[in-house]
Amino acid sequence: MNRRLTFTALDVGDGSDGRWAAAAGAAWPDAASWYTGRGVRAAERLFAERMPELLPVLDRLAAGLDRPGGRAALAHAGLRPFFSGCTQAAVDGVLLRNYDFHPAQCSRTVVSSDFLRPVIGMQELFWGLLDGMNDAGLAVSLTFGGRFVHGPGFSVLLVLRYLLETCDSVGQALAALGRLPVATAQNLTLVDASSALTVQVGPDLEPTVTSEPRAANHQSAPVPEEQERVTRTRQRLAAVREAADSPDAVLAALLRPPLHQLRYDEGLGTLYTAVYRPADGRVGYHWPGEPPWEQSFAAFAPGSRTVTVGRTAGAPDPW
Repeated sequence: MNRRLTFTALDVGDGSDGRWAAAAGAAWPDAASWYTGRGVRAAERLFAERMPELLPVLDRLAAGLDRPGGRAALAHAGLRPFFSGCTQAAVDGVLLRNYDFHPAQCSRTVVSSDFLRPVIGMQELFWGLLDGMNDAGLAVSLTFGGRFVHGPGFSVLLVLRYLLETCDSVGQALAALGRLPVATAQNLTLVDASSALTVQVGPDLEPTVTSEPRAANHQSAPVPEEQERVTRTRQRLAAVREAADSPDAVLAALLRPPLHQLRYDEGLGTLYTAVYRPADGRVGYHWPGEPPWEQSFAAFAPGSRTVTVGRTAGAPDPW
């Protein structure tokens, strides 16, 4: 089933001049439904203890948002867990990823910000990030780790924001993850000019670096057969491994099945493919049959792009 989706690009600066607040206010009715309101005090204490660098940003954004419960929402307190598909890989200093989720539950907003430093990424839930890069040449993306566990800790969206705001390198980000509890099982792929790795995190797991800089929806345990039937996790990981000889080869594979997923009504559709080149400060967002949407620190262009999703590049629908 083909769908037309609109993606938006916003330059929000440091969040103090109303641009971020206007966008966040418009998103409030939909985004607020993700928050349960539980554990607010504990979450805010944990934020102050483990992410003190972001406290001035939190205060600034909360003042601009000016909603009851807004500060707790920005701390991602009581956030309902979310689980998705996604595939990602790092090749030759380039981070490539497919984001697979239900079309109605993704904000589809690319944001250039300067909260603590310049960051560009796909924003979710006010200031969280699904993937992104910073001006130091670090890029990070997330994918569900495949285990339906949930516990105390930060939303992974907020963790990505923190890493890109405060870290210059993969090594610094890995050290930061050692002190940041994450509430759900997630795989993070990190890239800088000299290194790339995937690290597995979760509420019951110490950060674990894997043997390769690519990931689908698995961690240390074998992928259960039911999960494999629904998400094709092992199949997708094999496909991205096979293609990982160059960024162009990986991009081509991400735009066709089995990596490009088509069951949008079941929440398994690929909404976009991102190609981050952090050493150059550039990112391109891709869809089969559509021209790429290029953004960069040097030439970020606010605006919108409407694309057709639900089709693939030169391949039949496998479903």
